[in-house]
Amino acid sequence: MKAWYRDWFSSPYYHLLYNNRNDNEAFEFINRLIAYLHPQPGSKMLDVACGRGRHSKALAEMGYDVTGIDIAPDSIEAAKINEEEHLQFFLHDMRQPFWINYFDFAFNFFTSFGYFRTRREHDAAFRTIAQSLNNDGTFVIDYLNVHYTEDHLTRVESKKVDDTLFHISRWHDEEHFFKQIQIEQNGHVLKHLYTERVAKFSLGDFTDMLAYQGLQVQEAFGDYNLGHYDVRKSPRMIIIAKKAKK
Repeated sequence: MKAWYRDWFSSPYYHLLYNNRNDNEAFEFINRLIAYLHPQPGSKMLDVACGRGRHSKALAEMGYDVTGIDIAPDSIEAAKINEEEHLQFFLHDMRQPFWINYFDFAFNFFTSFGYFRTRREHDAAFRTIAQSLNNDGTFVIDYLNVHYTEDHLTRVESKKVDDTLFHISRWHDEEHFFKQIQIEQNGHVLKHLYTERVAKFSLGDFTDMLAYQGLQVQEAFGDYNLGHYDVRKSPRMIIIAKKAKK
């Protein structure tokens, strides 16, 4: 069965639905994160699941050498328009090995993980990231907080963007969150029905998966202001891990 994200992430409706995300909030978060991490000028950075590269571009504009990878061909094609000497993009599946012992930092922003069917596939993705980092490299993953998301799930909503109406339904089971998107355009309901699925990974799950790949969790924040992480009250789970020196 074809993975849901391959069709959905390449769909023009995906970009239309999420085009109005709060970029200012995202860039403020990245600025705050960089201030916390204190990378050296020119540090090599990997943006895993970079999409169209907005955040990779922001990091490059801060003076870093940035590489973005993503599984969606349309997204990488759009990202490549902004390539320059210190910013490049590649079509790549994060489960497959990438450059080895090369990057000082790797980032996975805004719940761009947890999509695969099996734990083995998620482990493979973390193996790729761990191997891509040099000794003492840093990995940051920004993920939803399971308990908070369960308590604040909006079950049904509609969102109109231009002449397209998105009917969105959300639910969850013991292992995953689901979001189903039905698309209506000019009063006609399209046959395509997309369903997102994200794994319910806890801080303990991430700690174990990362440790297995030689990445030790150093800190966990609970929001984009880098506030204290609370397992029930924090909207996000932002984990900072370091690769063990050899």
